[in-house]
Amino acid sequence: MADKILKLGVPKGSLQNATFDLFEKAGFHITGYERSYFPQIDDAEIQLIMLRAQEMSRYVEDGVLDAGFTGQDWILENKSSVTEVCQLLYSKATSNPARWVLAVPNESSIKKPQDLEGGIIATELVGVTKDYFKKKKINVKVEFSWGATEVKARLVSAIVELTETGSSIKANNLRIIDTLMSSTTRFIANKEAWKDKFKREKIENISILLNAAIDAKTTVGLKMNVEKKNLDAVLKILPAEKSPTVSPLADGSFVAIEVVVDVKTERTIVPKLKRAGASGIITYPLNKVIH
Repeated sequence: MADKILKLGVPKGSLQNATFDLFEKAGFHITGYERSYFPQIDDAEIQLIMLRAQEMSRYVEDGVLDAGFTGQDWILENKSSVTEVCQLLYSKATSNPARWVLAVPNESSIKKPQDLEGGIIATELVGVTKDYFKKKKINVKVEFSWGATEVKARLVSAIVELTETGSSIKANNLRIIDTLMSSTTRFIANKEAWKDKFKREKIENISILLNAAIDAKTTVGLKMNVEKKNLDAVLKILPAEKSPTVSPLADGSFVAIEVVVDVKTERTIVPKLKRAGASGIITYPLNKVIH
């Protein structure tokens, strides 16, 4: 066991698999999370503890954990005073922010939030929901939901539920009438831990590697050979904000070009590069992209 340890909270539940996949891409190997709340990681200076994202910020604020991963929504819900190290653009199914939405059954006569005056709202995000209706000066009763909130939409006036793609809302024949907030995953730290040199450097290192792994998911490496007479035409096709590496080849009339581009850009420009005279075009996946 290392003399210095960073106690790091990782989310159990919907974010669990996505988080561990991200750690693997960042170069960490984690085992035992299927059987234990204390999985093993191949870094002797890190101790992992699995907790629900809903309570993570409280344990980080209290110093039970030095750092952890949770949603911006739960930081606000718990009114936690923590240091936000960075935003991590990953979630359960996509890289898009999740949304807390106000929804009613399709057959409901309710069209707007004001129509819920005097009604009952079921949600897990009680505090944020109460603040939302208070700001709008709409008098409602907000009740805590212990899960399966979509099922309760026909038992109460409306629900406030988290959605990433909207598929669950549609599957339950619900209709969104407003969005309370969007939320992304945040890497947070205890304020005292952040002042500690060892812990801060460890947290910053993890942040750099995880963000590099996230960026790598949306980019690819691109290599090609280009005859010098076609070089200007090819460079004009590559994204202007990128600075490609141009290297001479044994055949003095050719150069090699290497650049990192977005996945969506790659599929658009490869045919154009071919037509402009590029040859031997290779695209390859990346493990990490560090800016």
